[in-house]
Parts: sequence; C-alpha cells; structure tokens
Amino acid sequence: MSHEPRHTGGEPTRMGHEYCGYVEELGEGVASVKAGQFVVGSFAASDNTCPACRIGYQSSCVHREFISQAQSPYLRVPHADGTLVATREARDASMVPALLASSDVLGTGWYAAADAAKVEAGATAVVVGDGAVGLLATLSAKQMGAERIIVMSRNPARQKLARNFGATDIIAERGEDGVAKILEITRGFGADSVLECVGTSESMQQAMRVTRKGGHMPFVGVPHGVEIEGQPLFFSDIHLEGGPAPVRRYLPNLIDLVLSQKIDPSPVFDLVLPLEQVANGYKAMDQRRAIKALLQP
Repeated sequence: MSHEPRHTGGEPTRMGHEYCGYVEELGEGVASVKAGQFVVGSFAASDNTCPACRIGYQSSCVHREFISQAQSPYLRVPHADGTLVATREARDASMVPALLASSDVLGTGWYAAADAAKVEAGATAVVVGDGAVGLLATLSAKQMGAERIIVMSRNPARQKLARNFGATDIIAERGEDGVAKILEITRGFGADSVLECVGTSESMQQAMRVTRKGGHMPFVGVPHGVEIEGQPLFFSDIHLEGGPAPVRRYLPNLIDLVLSQKIDPSPVFDLVLPLEQVANGYKAMDQRRAIKALLQP
C-alpha cells in the first residue's frame, strides 16, 4: 500500500515505498555501500544515528524521509548510509522477491511479532488480517516459537498460505462471532499476543477484545477512520505498541535469514508484472485477486 497524497493534475506521480536493487551512483560522503552492490532499504529513510535510531526506532528518525517513488527504474535514497543494507554475497535472482519483502511487509510482520507482540515460545498468537503483513506476521510468530497461531481470514488462497507460514487455526468469522470463536478456542482467557494488521475500527476492537489481561497487542495496520473509546481501552489492561515499523532495525538479520534460506516470505508475491503495468497490479490487489504484486523494471 502506498500513502502518497492524492494527485491533483499534471504529470503522473510515481508511487511505491518497497524496493531493492543495485547501487548505480553514490552521493558525496556515502561510505556504507558501494556502487554495484545489491542493497535493500526501509520505506523510511533514516540517518541511523539520532536518539530515536539509536534505540531502534529508525522509522521515527528526526531526519526521517518516507520513500514514496520506488516504483520507477531508478530511485534516489536519502540518508543512504543509514538506510541501505548491502547483501553479504552476490544475490541469486530467485532471492529478489524475498529480499524485496524484507523492505517492508516482512520487516513489519517481524516487528509486530518479535518486539511489539512479545511472542514467545509456547505462546498463543492471533493474527487479525490476511494481507501481506498479516501473512508475514504469521511467519514471524512461527519463527518466535508460538505454539498456536490463529489467523483471521475468509479467503481460501490466503488461508492456505497462512497455514504454510505456520497458522494452526483459521477463523473466518468476524465481529462478535469472530471474538466469540477466539475466546472459545482460548477457553475464555484470550491470546497472549494479538497482532492487528488491518487498521480499521472493527479490526482494532476485535484485537483488543481477544487479548488476554496483561497480553500484548501491536497495531501495525495503517489506521483508516479508527476511533477507540477511552473506557474500554483503560479497562482492557493490555500492552499496546504500534506505528510505522522500524524495519531498518531488522534488515541485517532478515537479509541473512533470507540468504541462508531459513525463511522465505516470497510467496506473498502472487502476481508478477512489468513496471509499465503497475496500474493492473493495484487493481488486482484492490479487488483481492492478488495478495501483493511484484513489479520488475
């Protein structure tokens, strides 16, 4: 998903914030990467040295610049020293989809599971949302050692992929019925970790209501008209953490995991198109005919 402002006329506006590729040219003073290297970067450019960056929240860097024109043949990446991570070996073309996923949806799912949700070995986790982030949050929760992973999904293809990524239970019900089903599965107690990966009022309320007391509920779905009443939030007695994921924090580890073939997030790309057909990719995702489109230059 892109979050660029609505276009108001004139020439077409480039979009996109997920990217990887070869370094063609270096700006003055760039030292951490070299021309010719294959690199992956975050959707939020950061200097990686400010107070926010030093505690691992590069997506809130004081010099943050959101990448918004990645769907183009060339991309200028600001703060390259703090934003880009070079792969440790010559990449194989088959690795590109997995490395591309690391630049956002895998990094966001990993943040939700590893830090914001505090998924631990033996835990029960619920993933609200079956888009690319929700599916890779499922993969991430599995990597953290969750014993039971419950995914909310109504789409058969996404249900199958969720199970491949580690889901143990699939729940198609939503709203009150969805809450009741999860509470039934968890014997009325709720789940240790509930990963909200949608960003609607319904999904937020559902996630809050199935998180056990003292549990963790990350919210990484970009909010759309979300309103939460203070009283239910106050008495929920749960841990909340969310916002734009600090993907840069995880990139070195995620790149190593991908290149060593310990994880493979690439199946979330179920549609591959040339760059000039970008509009078809957005249409397919909007109509839920595709989970995520991969654009090739």
